[in-house]
Amino acid sequence: MGSATTKRLIPLAATLICLSTLASSSLFDNRTAYEILEDYNFPVGLLPKGVKGYDFNITTGKFSAYFNDTCNFSLESSYQLKYQPTIKGYISNSKLSTLEGVYVWFIFIWVEIVEILRSGDDLVFSIGALSSVFPIDYFVESPQCGCGFQCGDGQVRKQMRSNPFIFSS
Repeated sequence: MGSATTKRLIPLAATLICLSTLASSSLFDNRTAYEILEDYNFPVGLLPKGVKGYDFNITTGKFSAYFNDTCNFSLESSYQLKYQPTIKGYISNSKLSTLEGVYVWFIFIWVEIVEILRSGDDLVFSIGALSSVFPIDYFVESPQCGCGFQCGDGQVRKQMRSNPFIFSS
């Protein structure tokens, strides 16, 4: 009798797991990429304005975000960022890892940002052996492609350091 009951419970359990996964991922169906960032403890300003769509696997944390074109902008005249038309990576609570498609102009070359960690009220950006810490306040708003935060009225929010990346230990 135990094996007959087990045989009936296995398909039921598999069905429940599938329904649970579908229900969980349907929670994200109507959310924006910016809201997904907030769900994982990140500010919306990590993505510039203009995300046209995204893919997100709630089980693995793998994501892709899509722009119409390459997005370049300067933040506070201190450094330049470039987002490819498709950016990819993995997201978990307070961690963006294995990033692809997000670059910072460092010295005389574009260098890929590979990881972003949230540590309290700071964000730690890593380009491999180098990293830099910025207050989360710098990323409360999304920058605009082409002009960052200096669009329209020309006001600058906060001054950043001119060379933000330092050696990590």
